[in-house]
Amino acid sequence: MFSADSRSACTRIRWFALVLSLVSGVARAAAGAGEAVAPEDGHDAHAPEDINQLSLEELNRRLDNPLTNLWSLVFQGNYGNRSGDAVNGERSTTTAFFQPALPIPVGDEYENVFIARPVIPWVKTPVIEADGSTSGDESGLGDIQLAAFYGPNRVDGVVWGAGATFKFPTATDDLLGEDKWQAGPALLLFKFTKTWTVGILAQHWNSFAGNDDREDTSQTDIQYVIRRQLGNGWSLGMGPTIVIDWKADSDNRYTVPVGLGLTKTFRIGKMPFKARIEPQYSIVRPDNFGEEWNIRVQIAPIIQSPFRPTR
Repeated sequence: MFSADSRSACTRIRWFALVLSLVSGVARAAAGAGEAVAPEDGHDAHAPEDINQLSLEELNRRLDNPLTNLWSLVFQGNYGNRSGDAVNGERSTTTAFFQPALPIPVGDEYENVFIARPVIPWVKTPVIEADGSTSGDESGLGDIQLAAFYGPNRVDGVVWGAGATFKFPTATDDLLGEDKWQAGPALLLFKFTKTWTVGILAQHWNSFAGNDDREDTSQTDIQYVIRRQLGNGWSLGMGPTIVIDWKADSDNRYTVPVGLGLTKTFRIGKMPFKARIEPQYSIVRPDNFGEEWNIRVQIAPIIQSPFRPTR
């Protein structure tokens, strides 16, 4: 038999799946409306290209764009070290994400892009006792996130997108999530050249429902990206995420990491992959229990978009 907590988590996951299917259905309807009229010259200028025809350098550059029309399946692992006044010594945490990026081109000439990007986390975190000691670890599914963006379909110059972001209380244990339904705005602004990628992706969540015994939430995440293309599918740079917990006091409100990592796009047979390793260090972190450093490892198979023209 399943426990009440397990049944509750399953119900929340079903709600998340329902929301995701509704968002995807709206996007497919919009895309279908756009496909009804083809450009007069028969050329889909903004349609997804055949990934086999793109160079490794071009694939690497385009996948830095959150609104790229390329499809990818992102697997990411974070191993971090945390410390603070609430714990004796240092403690490690591990998080693994699955983040499929499956954009849908919209418009008569595919001039816009809609993307709903779920983040499905598995979390392992220490159990901290009142005296600062730890009594093992808790692991399991965390709170699933979903960010939906809409913006112009561009591969160079200024790229912007706007939309909404959500957090669902899907965690299998109280330590692994916030037990709140959360939502808010999401914005991105990037500048792309042949050599540089610079931009920010900001999300904000406020809780609006959930377990009344848990504190309300108000959090902002700002990912900033600076990367330089090195050629042959290599790039160097960083993409850390600043976290602001508006409900915490000033000593525990901010986490500000910096990093430097390498990215390589390569092929195994005809299948392209993008791999990245990026160590990060928090120059500002919460006094009670904050992340000192983490190592981010990412691998992303790149797959053909079904919206690629076949003619």
